[in-house]
Amino acid sequence: MVDNDKHGDGIDRRTYLGGLAAAAAAGTAGCLGGGGDDSDGGGGGGGSSQALEVLHGWTGGDGSDAVDALTEAFNEAYPDLDSNIKAVGGQGNVELNTTVLRRLTNANPMGSFANWPGKNLERYRGSLMDHEDVWEEAGYKESMQDRVVELCTFNDKMPAVPIGSHRMNNLFYNTAAFEEAGIDPANLESVPDFVDALETIGSETDYTPFAHGMQAPFLGLQTWAQILTSQSGVEAYENFIAGDGDRAAVIDALETLQEIQENYITEDASSIGYTQAAQKLIADEAACIHGGNWLYGMFRADDEFNFGEEWDWVPFPGTEGLYFYHVDAFVTPSNNPTPEKTRTWQEFVGTKEAQIAFNNLKGSVPLRTDIDPSELSDFLAMTYEDLTSSDAYPPTIAHGLAVEPEAMNACKSAIGNNFMGPYDAEAAADGLLEAVSGGSS
Repeated sequence: MVDNDKHGDGIDRRTYLGGLAAAAAAGTAGCLGGGGDDSDGGGGGGGSSQALEVLHGWTGGDGSDAVDALTEAFNEAYPDLDSNIKAVGGQGNVELNTTVLRRLTNANPMGSFANWPGKNLERYRGSLMDHEDVWEEAGYKESMQDRVVELCTFNDKMPAVPIGSHRMNNLFYNTAAFEEAGIDPANLESVPDFVDALETIGSETDYTPFAHGMQAPFLGLQTWAQILTSQSGVEAYENFIAGDGDRAAVIDALETLQEIQENYITEDASSIGYTQAAQKLIADEAACIHGGNWLYGMFRADDEFNFGEEWDWVPFPGTEGLYFYHVDAFVTPSNNPTPEKTRTWQEFVGTKEAQIAFNNLKGSVPLRTDIDPSELSDFLAMTYEDLTSSDAYPPTIAHGLAVEPEAMNACKSAIGNNFMGPYDAEAAADGLLEAVSGGSS
């Protein structure tokens, strides 16, 4: 028996408009842009003959390959279950979130949709289905990491099942660039070490020191979070997302980000995103890039750009022992048009088969604790070990886990309005601190 959320038939208009505001600034990573279908088809109503409709935002590259593998595995497991698993295209999660919010507001839900769990679920309050029975019967509360069980619990319900995790605090580097500059990445233990390395690369080689996209403000926000953590410690970051940030530490991290953006990035950085920035490593034009390990999903698609040979990685300098936590999941709306088919899908998403098929291509790692690392690629096996054995797991601020959607939107606005050139560290700091303290409400 599947219990629908008792709070009503759809999201109220205030929640919807607030969600749209958050969605407008949520052009975030882990969901590649590119074509896709943004139609409103599928709709509420319908009985057992209606196809299961699943929406996601993985419309190109590693994401498209991963969801295709997941779809193929699901169809093989349930060949008689009619399904329509489709992309809502472009600009990260922006179009997906807008479509989902619009349809839920119009009482026209889909069966399931890809999204982030945790505080991000606040945007769907009152319109989520409970899958406590799936978690219990499939044993997922025992086989999933405790922290992801907590993130998938919302409003005393369990409306989400996780599909994979990206680690955020990665510094990927082009090995030839670092060798030419005479830099041992293992010696980058702090942000000053990192900035010194960028200076050396800039003066001693023809490589752009740091590949960085500034097309969307989340890119600066996620890098600023790493700098803050490195310079002032993980407690400073956790205090910040809890609404008790140290203004001086926030400004220090912003000023370091400004130094990097003014001196060590490409001239076209303001007009590109992380996809184009990462391509500069593959093309031997840039030395390193910060980002989630979805970048590995991009690198692995190039047969001539190989892990341990043409590229490698280290934790972002000063964040050794941390796993900055990012999670993708599938979420289910209430008044579900295909409740039993949706239940079947959600249960499948949590299986070993589904998590291995999806994550090996996406560049993410399963959330289950019983995965044999030999079934993952070398890089992901190493990441999976880090997922299970790191010292701390701070949640990502730019991808829905650390703060609620309205605060995340306001943080991106603080960066977008004050820190994408010209730079105003004090105004950006005030905007960030106000956002997480609830002052943006």
